[in-house]
Amino acid sequence: MTSTGPRIRYGMVGGGPGAFIGAVHRMAAALDGEYDLVAGAFSSDAERSRRMGDELGVAPARSYASFQEMARSEAALPPDERIQVVSIVTPNHLHFPVARTFLEHGFHVICDKPLTNTVEDAEALCRMAAEGGRIFAVTHNYTGYPLVKEARERVGSGALGGLRKIVVEYSQGWLRTLLEAEGHKQAAWRGDPDQAGVSSALGDIGSHAHDLVRYVTGLEVVRLFADLGTVVPGRKLEDDATVIMEMEGGVRALLTASQISTGERNHLRLRVYGSEGALDWCQEDPNELHLLGPEGTRITLFAGTGTLSARARAHTRLPSGHPEGFVEAFANLYRNVARTLRTRDTGGESGPFDGDFPTVQDGSHGVHFIHRAVESHRVGGWVDAAYTPPK
Repeated sequence: MTSTGPRIRYGMVGGGPGAFIGAVHRMAAALDGEYDLVAGAFSSDAERSRRMGDELGVAPARSYASFQEMARSEAALPPDERIQVVSIVTPNHLHFPVARTFLEHGFHVICDKPLTNTVEDAEALCRMAAEGGRIFAVTHNYTGYPLVKEARERVGSGALGGLRKIVVEYSQGWLRTLLEAEGHKQAAWRGDPDQAGVSSALGDIGSHAHDLVRYVTGLEVVRLFADLGTVVPGRKLEDDATVIMEMEGGVRALLTASQISTGERNHLRLRVYGSEGALDWCQEDPNELHLLGPEGTRITLFAGTGTLSARARAHTRLPSGHPEGFVEAFANLYRNVARTLRTRDTGGESGPFDGDFPTVQDGSHGVHFIHRAVESHRVGGWVDAAYTPPK
């Protein structure tokens, strides 16, 4: 898929040497030719930021020593030179100050999850984005998979009948030992409450599972009961979580998030059960969506086939049998932000890509969910979880 207009100029905060997710964001932004990376504060170390900028082809004058300097300097450039969007790929504790600073300087924002470490900060970003008329996307990238979009379309059409039960699990095994004590960079900040916030497993991967449920079913959590476990001795935050949820309409749901499940790689699986049928999707086999019938029948839908909805087909890049995956799903979000921005600026007719990405309000829902789960574990019982973020 090729760009439909001038490339969007973007800058990045974070994503320096060795940062996995920063590289994924850059690949996703580049995939469709929609963006040019023209500026960045890639590291809190000025020299490391400059070296990273050199590797990425960013002009030395626009490889900044801090995100504050970057926001000020970019805002001072002529409108046809400055960045239009900032991509935030830092540890959690920096999401809010970076996003707030760039919103204050008039830029659109794409931010990694979870949105912030507190509900108050998440709501502040909701208000700032709305008041400034800024696009603000949160990269819950699993919603970008074509067959996740197909699942959403089928639930929305009533093909499953009335919804009854939702099971979502996200299991990894990479934190089965105390990696943070061995100097492992990615483990260290995730296990540090000052950087990760009040939660580790739920904030890191449980937030994806929660957002996936909301995106596919359209339902919100009404109340929940959470058990958060710190399994590995010496760890400061939970590494295993189970959350029982009551959704709107009395639908029952179960969410598990674990990073100590030995042998698991990146096992995100969603099952939605209705009165007339069910669906089953797993991220490690993302090009298949399984439909279950009342008599035990099982039909498999494949990405790239003509039997899928128009929305799923619009987000499919390759013919059937050519696997698409993680980066392509990320790229769908970046492309949808670019198309939405162009439609808004030109007043053109909206298409299947416009607005189809997680927003700052979706991110605020996720932060609220994390905090209610932590509170439920603290009190040892059910807590109300209904929530409406600022618009």
